[in-house]
Amino acid sequence: MKTTMTRALLAATALTVAAPAFAQEVTFAHGANPGNPRYAAAEMFADLVPACTGGEVTVSVAPSATMGNDVEMLTSVAGGVIEMSANSQGPLAQIVPEAGMLGLPFLFEDLPTVWRVLDGEVGDMLDEKAQQAGLKILTFWDNGIRHVSHLNKNVPTPADLEGMKIRTPSDETTIAAFEALGAAPAPLAWSELPTSLQSGVFDGQENPLTNIYSAKLHEITPYITLTGHKYESTPVVASMVWWSGLDEDTQECIQSAAKDAGWYQRGLSLSQSKSLRETMENEGATFAEVEDRQAFIDATAGVIEEYEGQYGEFIGALREATQ
Repeated sequence: MKTTMTRALLAATALTVAAPAFAQEVTFAHGANPGNPRYAAAEMFADLVPACTGGEVTVSVAPSATMGNDVEMLTSVAGGVIEMSANSQGPLAQIVPEAGMLGLPFLFEDLPTVWRVLDGEVGDMLDEKAQQAGLKILTFWDNGIRHVSHLNKNVPTPADLEGMKIRTPSDETTIAAFEALGAAPAPLAWSELPTSLQSGVFDGQENPLTNIYSAKLHEITPYITLTGHKYESTPVVASMVWWSGLDEDTQECIQSAAKDAGWYQRGLSLSQSKSLRETMENEGATFAEVEDRQAFIDATAGVIEEYEGQYGEFIGALREATQ
C-alpha cells in the first residue's frame, strides 16, 4: 500500500512530466548548516558542475533547510519544482521503503563497508525503485553511524533507555529499534530539534557526531553514549522530470560531480567521527561506551526479523553485500 506521501509525489510528477525543461541554473537544496560535511560537499558540487559543463550549467545551493525540511524538499524534487537535493534516508524510505532497511539496527560495522554496499548492486536497486516515484538517485553521501545524546545521563545499557523520550528521524526502523529498547521515540524535523530539546519535549536524540557538533546539540544534550546503533545515508536525488531532459554528457558530468563531492563528504564524515570526541569533551560533553554491545543487538533482533517478512529479498542482498 502506498503512503500518502508516495501518492502525492506520484501525482506531482504526473502533472509535470509532460513538459520537461533544461534548467540552466540548478537548485541544489539541503538541510545542513555550515561546518557539516554535507554543507561543504554541496559547495564543492556547485564548483564542479560548471567546470565539467563548460559553464553551461550552474548550481545555486540552498542550505540550512531554506527550501523546507527534508520531506518538503523531496516532494519538490519529485515534482520538478527544484532540481536536486542532498536529502535524508527517512523521508526517502517513505517513498522507497527498502531505503529504510539501510538503517536496521547494528547492520554495519564501519563506514567503508557501508560505502562499498551503497556503491554496488544495493544502490542500483534503490535507484531503480526511486525512479518509479520521480526521483533519480545520483549517489549516496554519508550521514554517519549514529549515537545517543541525553540531557542529563549516559545510557550504556538498554535498561538506561527505558522510557526515554527520544527524537528520531521519520524512519520506521529507527522508531522500531528504540521501541524494542524500551524508549519512547517520536519523529521530528531536524530543523525543529534544538528548540524541542531545550524545552524538554525530548530527553535526548540520536545522530552521528558530525551532526551533533555542527548543530551544537552537545551544548544541550552533553551526555553522549557511543551506541553505534545504526547507519543513515544521505541520498543525493534529482528530479526525473529534469534529469530526463538532459543530454547524456550533461548527465554524466552532474553524476560524476555528485560522486566526487560525495567522496570528499565521506572523508570528512569519517575523519570527524574519529576526531570530534576530543573536541566535544573539551567543550563540556561527557562520553560513555556501551557496556555490552551484544545486549543491544539481542534487544533489537526482533526488528530485523519483522522486516525480513516484508523485504526479505532486499535484506538478503544487503546482508550478502556486507560480507
